[in-house]
Amino acid sequence: MLFRSFWENEFDILQPRKTRKGDRLFRVEDIKNLQIIYFLLRQRKFSIEGAKNYLMANKKDIDKQYQLIQSLNRLKGFLLEIQQQL
Repeated sequence: MLFRSFWENEFDILQPRKTRKGDRLFRVEDIKNLQIIYFLLRQRKFSIEGAKNYLMANKKDIDKQYQLIQSLNRLKGFLLEIQQQL
């Protein structure tokens, strides 16, 4: 729970709904945003502040970025599958 609260506080684009019990309900849009944040932080090696600035400057391109990340992940999986067959 501490992990989720931290990311919600750091990134304005994450806004999951909460039940009365306090459970978070993540929408498809929140999942996409989490994947983009993860990509920026872990693979592109952005700092948290750098990732926030990047997301704010590129709000309109977030959906395109998500599609690109998904395509790259599918391509990576395909290439790994070919590698295993060799």
